Amino acid sequence: MGNWIINAGLAVEDSAELTLSAIFYENGFISKIVLMGTVTQAELDGHEVLDAEGKLVTAGLIDMHVHFREPGFEYKETIATGTHSAARGGFTTVAAMPNTRPVIDNVDTLKTVYSKAEAEGIVRVLSYACITKGELGREHTDFAALKEAGAIGFTDDGVGVQSAAMMREAMKQAAALGLPIIAHCEDDTLIHGAPVTEGVFAEKHGLKGIPNESEAIHVARDSMLAETTGVHYHVCHVSAEQSARQIRLAKQHGAKVTAEVCPHHLLLSDEDIPGLDANWKMNPPLRSPKDVQAMIDAVEDGTIDIFVTDHAPHSEEEKAKGMMAAPFGIVGLETAFPLLYTKFVETGKWSLKFVLDRMTSKPAELFNLPTGVLAPGRPADIAIIDLNKEKEVDPSEFASKGRNTPFTGWKLKGWPVATIVGGKLVWSESRV
Repeated sequence: MGNWIINAGLAVEDSAELTLSAIFYENGFISKIVLMGTVTQAELDGHEVLDAEGKLVTAGLIDMHVHFREPGFEYKETIATGTHSAARGGFTTVAAMPNTRPVIDNVDTLKTVYSKAEAEGIVRVLSYACITKGELGREHTDFAALKEAGAIGFTDDGVGVQSAAMMREAMKQAAALGLPIIAHCEDDTLIHGAPVTEGVFAEKHGLKGIPNESEAIHVARDSMLAETTGVHYHVCHVSAEQSARQIRLAKQHGAKVTAEVCPHHLLLSDEDIPGLDANWKMNPPLRSPKDVQAMIDAVEDGTIDIFVTDHAPHSEEEKAKGMMAAPFGIVGLETAFPLLYTKFVETGKWSLKFVLDRMTSKPAELFNLPTGVLAPGRPADIAIIDLNKEKEVDPSEFASKGRNTPFTGWKLKGWPVATIVGGKLVWSESRV
């Protein structure tokens, strides 16, 4: 017995149009996609049918940058709650960062994460491993053993690798194994414990500011090292105009450099921060309006390749400590697509296909994943989205344990209503 999704509004090359199709999947994989007009009742008989009339059906979204906090910080998030949050956002594959406690710098911890994901996760969970032991920047991890255990790349996300020599050697080892280096770019000598970017907000409130150069210096350094070593180097959560400039230059010179950006760095600047509310504190921080425009330009010209959330849940008690003492980070899995759809597709700036590609096929291509495309033989990972559904962002409704978002009260359209992973309906707002 297989399953059908009928009246599926599939996006086509001309993003102004949706074509009504039927998707057949069995044993976890798509077997065929046909136009609705060619489907007979006999073909539907005996199958579980999901009617998605009036909805967009797309390959499940992919987020290559999330924090699920397990092991060590389960009060913030768990793999179970994190994957439920992902499913509600239409995501079927996520890549978890290794800055847990203990950090994922050895095979045993990595295997524990994968075992937990297999037992309690409802979407596909991939995991990075650390570049250095303890993320201390002093000694490399065992890259080969971690790859064998399932690591999809190496990163010390949460901190920048301060030593150029350590990063160069890491790139050489990763290149030899055919895995990417994923970099949180931040020069510690320039941040001085600041909670926000240098700019209008910092000056107004007498706060230290994080300069753009703290990010861009590492991007420039690592781009040159990537060109030398031949590694696939991926830049995390780009936020500064100078960083985009360096990535653009590296690509022009043929380096294997790719990059990601979060919705909040495309939509918000430091001038939007309403007050000393730590739900607006994130790393990298919200930059200037000029930087926001630079991020949009970099997406449009291909300098930045994909969208990610950097989903970073914290407890309400932690975020209540104020702008200086609260930890960096906001949640993003459940609002990412509605934000991008409402602010860029509905306004006519980008096509629907443009946004979807950067959340499905492009991350799959960059990281050699079998998902991200609706086609026969591919995994039946599917998101069903109601493009006409409009509602306000209400953190109390999140599946995530985190409520830390600056988008509370925003009225958005384009909300996921069902998510299918490997042919299994893992979440549905109602029977579609």
